[in-house]
Amino acid sequence: MSEPSLAAALTGCCPRCGARTLFQGWVRFASKCRSCALDFADFNVGDGPAAFLILIVGAIVVVCALVLDAAVEPPIWVHLIWIPVATGLTVGGLRVAKAWLLGQEYRHRAREGRIAK
Repeated sequence: MSEPSLAAALTGCCPRCGARTLFQGWVRFASKCRSCALDFADFNVGDGPAAFLILIVGAIVVVCALVLDAAVEPPIWVHLIWIPVATGLTVGGLRVAKAWLLGQEYRHRAREGRIAK
């Protein structure tokens, strides 16, 4: 797999061989690809995707909650729906964002603590 794409990120594909072996849990990377043995520990995705995603999901949820409240004026307990919505958007988005970023690091041969030649 030569080019990371949104489809590869959505399915959790290994950037080298395309097998669906990138994740061990919901958002936790496997230690290495079970198909081609690419070591995922060499990549440093960090907390960048989480920080941006929380800001984006927070903005979406707040706007939706304000629109719902202005349009329907539901009881306050109805707004508890935003807890699972925000959780689902965050976990789902984090999985895609981390997979896409790891794919980009693989494609551009980015590694931590190394001078590019």
